[in-house]
Amino acid sequence: MNEDHRAVAGGLARAAVFGISDGLVSNVSLVLGFAGGGVAASVVRLGGLAGAVAGAFSMAAGEWISVSAQNELVQREMEIERRELQKNPEKETLELAAFYEDHGMTREQAIAGATEVMQDPERALLVHAREEFGLDPTEMPSALGAALLSFAMFLVGALLPVVPWFFGSGTAASVTSVSIGVVCAAAVGAALGVSTERSVARSSARQVLILLVATGATYLIGTLLGTQIS
Repeated sequence: MNEDHRAVAGGLARAAVFGISDGLVSNVSLVLGFAGGGVAASVVRLGGLAGAVAGAFSMAAGEWISVSAQNELVQREMEIERRELQKNPEKETLELAAFYEDHGMTREQAIAGATEVMQDPERALLVHAREEFGLDPTEMPSALGAALLSFAMFLVGALLPVVPWFFGSGTAASVTSVSIGVVCAAAVGAALGVSTERSVARSSARQVLILLVATGATYLIGTLLGTQIS
């Protein structure tokens, strides 16, 4: 029985995971850093909300620039390959045949297959891109889609640890923020473990450890500095 393969190209899954994970880690850390400094709950709320919004915009901008640059590089390579196919069709045919031989075809089969592919310039361009660069130009991610998804997921992850500070303060709110972060980080790790068919426990533990290390460091810094804001 054949298994259905999940779509893993496009970059949207990566944007979603990075967005919510970064939102959680950065804002739980920010909130605990403020809390460690002994500031009022109103300051923690303000810092948490500002961090969530600023981080979401920063994350979205970074994702948009990253994906746009990646797509532009792919398009540049495609144009170079297109010119090569037009200038040196015989050389490109032999090059494609060599790839087919590496895949197990005989020399005759490889040349025949490459010659057939080269009859259609657009198909030849796609096949060369896949064989030479490991790229599929038809599956390039959307820069805008990745940016919007990253923005939304970061905002979700970043706002969750701020919620306790609207209803409480001090140690209770701090513990609740960390608890929310740990549960969400474990859930993200579990989802990654399931989707990649890896150890769910190990993936969850990794996410939680990252969060706790970052949170502990910022809380310690806040406590040592002891900054009071009135």
